[in-house]
Amino acid sequence: MTNRKNQTRRQFLATSATATAGLLLGTQQLAAAPAILKYYNKPNSNINGVQIGVITYSFRSMPDQSAEATLKYILESGINAIELMGDPAENFAGKPTTSFDRRKFFGLLRKQRNSSISEQEKVELRGMQAEQTEYRKKLAQWRATVPMDKFKQLRKMYKQAGVKIYGFKPGAFGKNNTDAEIDYGIRAAKALGASHITLEHPSDDAHTLKLGTMARKHKIRVAYHGHTQQTPTFWDTALGQSKFNAMNPDVGHYVAAGYDDTLDLLSKYHKNIYSIHLKDRQSKANGQTNMPWGSGDTPIPEILQLMRREKYKFPGTVELEYEIPDGSDAVKEVQNCLEFCRKALA
Repeated sequence: MTNRKNQTRRQFLATSATATAGLLLGTQQLAAAPAILKYYNKPNSNINGVQIGVITYSFRSMPDQSAEATLKYILESGINAIELMGDPAENFAGKPTTSFDRRKFFGLLRKQRNSSISEQEKVELRGMQAEQTEYRKKLAQWRATVPMDKFKQLRKMYKQAGVKIYGFKPGAFGKNNTDAEIDYGIRAAKALGASHITLEHPSDDAHTLKLGTMARKHKIRVAYHGHTQQTPTFWDTALGQSKFNAMNPDVGHYVAAGYDDTLDLLSKYHKNIYSIHLKDRQSKANGQTNMPWGSGDTPIPEILQLMRREKYKFPGTVELEYEIPDGSDAVKEVQNCLEFCRKALA
């Protein structure tokens, strides 16, 4: 009798967990059930008051990039809050498709910059540039007219699985995007339940002023991300332009840029920070390499402990950028990063 009860309970949990995430897609997904069951109905990456999230860019090496598969990766990682990249959400909402080969395109651009491109490749590059221009027009038109229903549906699907979307990062906020695209990106972020949108800092004061002004209408923050161009005063102009301009610092890139005052930066600007990116990079003096967590120069434990001590409300976002070891995958490595955070905050 006991064995029957245990078996029935296991069957119920397996069926419920899979249905909750919308993941009943075949034997490959069923093989991952134990990892999903670990966090069945309660993924929790809030550790002693510090919210740990993940940017879905971290799962870029996984085979399926759909919104449903991305949710599966998040749940398997044990994460309950995310910064969502544009593609999973926009594809879910019916974004126009393209067969454009981005890898080949950027390879030809590199050859052109290095003056190593052949005449035949120049012709091919011009054709690809024309194709890209036409696709961008089609995408801009779609963004300007698409209803928000599918974004709201995605938010509900993630919420039912226990995952909150706190940030949204579509490629709709650049200087070459139309005002209609920018407005779309902001409205989509609101529909997804995000408190802020994220984008690379455009290094253009007029554009940060424009974005901050447009964000005011929807009462959402525009949080600017940086790489090794970050400095202790990197965000000051944008912050002074609008209270709706905010910060999305990357502490790994900041260390790689040559700065060792990361804790001071977070302390000074904590009211302007809406999320931070966590990664472990070597310092500028040591080579700037992305490293497995704990082997670089970024003071991740001290950063997390500062967040806990000062009760900062912004999340720390895992961004997986170091080389994935043989035999592992992005989900396993995000799990390792989360476990690193748990130990740092124990």
